[in-house]
Amino acid sequence: MPGTLRIGIDVGGTFTDLVAAESWSGRVVTRKVASTPREPHRAVVEAIAAILTDYEEPPRIELLAHSTTIATNALLGQMNLELPRVALVTTHGFRDVIEIGRQNRSALYNLFVERPRPLVARNDRLTVRERVDFQGNVLLALDESDVERLCAELRERDVAATAVCLLHSYANDAHERRVAQALSAAFPGMRVTISSEVDPQYREYERCSTTVVNAVLAPIVEGYLERLGAAVRAAGIDAPLYVMRSDGGLASQGILSRPAALIESGPASGAMAAAALGRRIGIRRLLSFDMGGTTAKAGAIVDGVAQIVGEFEAAGATHSGRAIKGSGYPVRFPFVDLAEVSAGGGTIAWLDDAGSLRVGPLSAGADPGPACYGRSEQATVADANVVLGRLNQAALLGGAFPIDAARARSAIERLASALELSLEMTAEGIVRLIDHAMAKVLRIVTVERGLDPREFGLVAFGGAGPLHACAVADELAIARIVIPQHPGLFSAHGLLGADLHTTDVLAVLRSTGKVDRSALQRWFEESEERAGAKLIEQGVQRETIAFRRQYDARYRGQGFELTIDHADSPEAIAQRFHDAHRARYGYDVRSEIVELINARLTGVGALSPRVTPSPSTEPVLEINFVEERREETRRVWVDGSFINAPVLQRTALREGERIEGPTIVEEYDCTTYVAPQWSLTADADVLVLEKTAQ
Repeated sequence: MPGTLRIGIDVGGTFTDLVAAESWSGRVVTRKVASTPREPHRAVVEAIAAILTDYEEPPRIELLAHSTTIATNALLGQMNLELPRVALVTTHGFRDVIEIGRQNRSALYNLFVERPRPLVARNDRLTVRERVDFQGNVLLALDESDVERLCAELRERDVAATAVCLLHSYANDAHERRVAQALSAAFPGMRVTISSEVDPQYREYERCSTTVVNAVLAPIVEGYLERLGAAVRAAGIDAPLYVMRSDGGLASQGILSRPAALIESGPASGAMAAAALGRRIGIRRLLSFDMGGTTAKAGAIVDGVAQIVGEFEAAGATHSGRAIKGSGYPVRFPFVDLAEVSAGGGTIAWLDDAGSLRVGPLSAGADPGPACYGRSEQATVADANVVLGRLNQAALLGGAFPIDAARARSAIERLASALELSLEMTAEGIVRLIDHAMAKVLRIVTVERGLDPREFGLVAFGGAGPLHACAVADELAIARIVIPQHPGLFSAHGLLGADLHTTDVLAVLRSTGKVDRSALQRWFEESEERAGAKLIEQGVQRETIAFRRQYDARYRGQGFELTIDHADSPEAIAQRFHDAHRARYGYDVRSEIVELINARLTGVGALSPRVTPSPSTEPVLEINFVEERREETRRVWVDGSFINAPVLQRTALREGERIEGPTIVEEYDCTTYVAPQWSLTADADVLVLEKTAQ
């Protein structure tokens, strides 16, 4: 058989999704298999084996792109992953920086608020005598006797990794490198992370936290990727393995040096898939809306590029989609800018002490799941959609997953009786509350970032996203919705089209007028050379490599920065910052001095040849659909009463066909609800929903 397969695999908590593109036809084939949380690599191999059984002569696999939640799950204490014991080496007198942190409190008025548990026990925080100032000047040379004592003390500790974070090492890393050299020589098998490599920026606590998180995750991520690689090779597959990073770029297994860059690996792939889809269909401003069984995530794509932020609190709490400062572990790696809320098909509806209807944040998850799954009595969002007629009342997944509609009605009825409302009005209230919660996260990534949501289209995906997309779009006056092929597998699609990324950071800490422009130019050129070599080493085609120069800038005296693009003159740089500040906060101060805190270089390159999926081919699924046109109707609750709404199979829609709502469109992994005053047009590989009346 000519050609090869390129495979993207997204490992989730419940399902492992696989999407493969055939180089000889462009056809996309898919699989969904149950995840194996205790051994997540097993599900990856099982999904690959399942896809290969469709071929008489299995084709060669040329690429495996993979996203995983293992880093996040480890920090959250899930998946039975015990965090390894690690040591921290820092400057004498600063051993408690990692625990003192910042003064901000995650619960301002809670006198008993608890800070996140330190990842390094105090007894494992060791110090050496040395001192470097913020300009890189050595005030006190590293005491070699302290280095010898350090090695002796570590011999008495069974640590899996060591983090080294010395004061102001972003300005001069000589002492850090000497300590790392000594540790590597004394303990050849121990993983050593130094802050000047993983986070060469000022702010001691954040740099120390990033270094420690990286050290803690190193044994877990390294072990997982080694087991995955071994299992793939044992299956006779010699394809290179790439992993999705939190910034939406792929990296080869060299990511082991920065495992903290994988913390948001899973959510990032969905946003990158939305960006790629927008570029392909000619929509440059999009909002990604990913609603699954437990959470809903939103991100903004501007000019075809997913928005990126430079810092994230891992394993932290959220409130109405906003991250709560001080509740997690700060990590300064680039992350796709996403807002997340506990809102999904399994989100539980309940009554508070005042007797008011509430939805979330608790979820029924996959086990026992919503009441309609037949194993629970708890009312959820999915049950409300069954009662309203929006979800199939007999079965999902092409008939393979039975639905207990009577159980769903019974669960909602208990709430309705307490509220003294009808069954349908209660279900409608549940759906409206969850829609409102999800609209909030879309406002966070638009209005609170200085963007107007009315200028954007909405890409809805995940198992439940297209079911709620119209209501969410209505709240933000968004007039166009795009539903991709295989919405429930869309994050895995994003892996096939993702580029490889590499990043570099230089601490500057100068006002625009005092920056040494020639030194900065040399750093950019040297950084581009290093980045290009790294990308080529990972298989990127030289002609596809592009670089982006940026700065983190602020007004003098401000505590935090905005990231802006590079410009050739100090005046132009300041102008760009003024414009960015006005867009974000609604004002600027042109007379104020602008400081450059960091210079950033991002290198991007594509793996070639890239396969463009053919929109005209159908996926290979576990369940075969009936593809002929079926004239079905279902009683759907609309505007206070039931009507008979058409129910169509997506595979039977004709290209260019326009259908007015209310209409239900079903497919294997998803249901799309076209609300009243919305229309649907079937395009080559997407469904386009448009608002027909205001």
